[in-house]
Amino acid sequence: MDDDILHLIPDEVAEAPQRGGVWTIAVVDDDPAVHEGTRYALADYRLDGRGLEILSAHSAAEARGLLAGRRDVAVVLLDVVMETDDAGLALVDYIRRDLREETARIILRTGQPGQAPERRVIVDYDINDYKAKTELTADKLFTSLTAALRAYQQLKRLDETRRGLEIIIDAAPMLLDHKSMQRLAEGMLTQVASLLNVACAGILVLRENGETDERFCVLAGSGCYQHYVAREPAWPLDADVHPIVARTFAERRHSFGTPCSTLYLETSTGSEIVALIDADRSLSETDRALIDLFTSRLSIAFDNVILYEQLQRANVGLEQRVVERTAELIRANRRLAMQRSDLRRANGLKTEILGTIAHDLKNPLAVILGRAEMLTDMTGMTPPPLEQMRAQVEHVRSSAKRLTGMIESLMADAMTDALDITLRREPVDLAGLAREVCEANRPLAQIKDQTLAAELPGELYLCGDGERLREAIDNLISNAIKYSFRGGAITIRAWRDGEETVCAVSDQGPGLSPEDAGRVFGRFQRLSAKPTGGEGSTGLGLSIVKRIAELHGGRASAESPGPGAGATFAIRFPNIAVELL
Repeated sequence: MDDDILHLIPDEVAEAPQRGGVWTIAVVDDDPAVHEGTRYALADYRLDGRGLEILSAHSAAEARGLLAGRRDVAVVLLDVVMETDDAGLALVDYIRRDLREETARIILRTGQPGQAPERRVIVDYDINDYKAKTELTADKLFTSLTAALRAYQQLKRLDETRRGLEIIIDAAPMLLDHKSMQRLAEGMLTQVASLLNVACAGILVLRENGETDERFCVLAGSGCYQHYVAREPAWPLDADVHPIVARTFAERRHSFGTPCSTLYLETSTGSEIVALIDADRSLSETDRALIDLFTSRLSIAFDNVILYEQLQRANVGLEQRVVERTAELIRANRRLAMQRSDLRRANGLKTEILGTIAHDLKNPLAVILGRAEMLTDMTGMTPPPLEQMRAQVEHVRSSAKRLTGMIESLMADAMTDALDITLRREPVDLAGLAREVCEANRPLAQIKDQTLAAELPGELYLCGDGERLREAIDNLISNAIKYSFRGGAITIRAWRDGEETVCAVSDQGPGLSPEDAGRVFGRFQRLSAKPTGGEGSTGLGLSIVKRIAELHGGRASAESPGPGAGATFAIRFPNIAVELL
């Protein structure tokens, strides 16, 4: 009927709706009346609560620029014959092949069907509907446009779903590969923005398993929420954010709104995570379905990170325990090595002592046994030879003294060889101590007709162990008496020598050979010189002197011009021992 024909009448048309929440269609025709008639016929068009935004192009060339700049066109109402007979068909190829726009619906409407036969065009070109302008009444235009928009909407959802699934698939390996909770959280916010294909700000917070209060750990933030990451403590969040996050933790489910949506997920370890997304558009049903799918896979990624961090902490703890245990073993090995060394030294000392006893003590014991037998024989005589018996007793007494001296020397050396030996430090008058020791040894010197002279100052103090120092000086003097010739002279002196305090004993004995000088202070050393009165020797006296000097921070020295020219033995102490007084 004539009433159903679409008359293209110029008239005032309604202003195009604002972008956002509208369907965008493009009218491509070289006839201005077609544009005006289309706008008039669709002025009140609405579908799913959305109106129309109608774009106009009056040639195929103009349409190319328009469609290249506007990729949100849902339907193209396209004329065939414009600047050329097939300009519209060439534009179809441009849309499908060059712009790769497959979801936009193309309705071809022509006033000259003979120029573009319907069957050939439908087969050869990717169009969705073919209408002659004469049959495109207002109702038919409404029907065709509605069908095209429905198809576009379904294709768009399919395309968004496909794109979202691709993003989820691509993101899964990357997210699962993260070993840091913060990096995983940042990656989640990035992937959500990519999944929704919107510019959005977001914040992601964690509540550890077992927590029931509103203390959250902010893992990541973007856009206007970025400042939360560096804030300490992060909670409570701002007044407009904290209640939303707390409600999501309480409800334990997603919540979609405009512009804020919240995502909730719980890991198998009991930790809870909420992501607040502030998008620049409302989320469609497709968006929400993709979000559900995406978050269902994220709990695995967060569990992996949590387990990885627990493993790292366990490894650190284990490594620390290994380090501590290794250090303990090293210390134990060192103690064992020191003990082994001490045992080896003690065993060597035991062997040396046994050798010394076997060699040096058997002679006095033999004398004692022989004299005892002689005394036994004399007791059977009548009358008993008292003078001879007294002489034998004196020989026994002398040999016993020699044995006692050897044993005391061995015991003193064992004491000085102890690792835990300590000195009792006190002010000691070295000159007075040397004078006392000299007088005590004078009878021994007189037996051998030796002169014992003391060249000592009135007093000479240092800080040390008096008994040890007495033992060292006594060994030096008795050693000089033992090895000096009969009638020889022995001199004891003490003085300050620069930075040292010195006590020295000089004799006129056999002196030291070059070989003796290198081993004179060694233990159990047998020197070339022999005692001049038949005295026994353990070879320990000078080693004891050296040990006592070293315990006081000093040293022992021996000097001799050569064999037969006597020798001087000295102990030297640093003056710091005096300054301690």
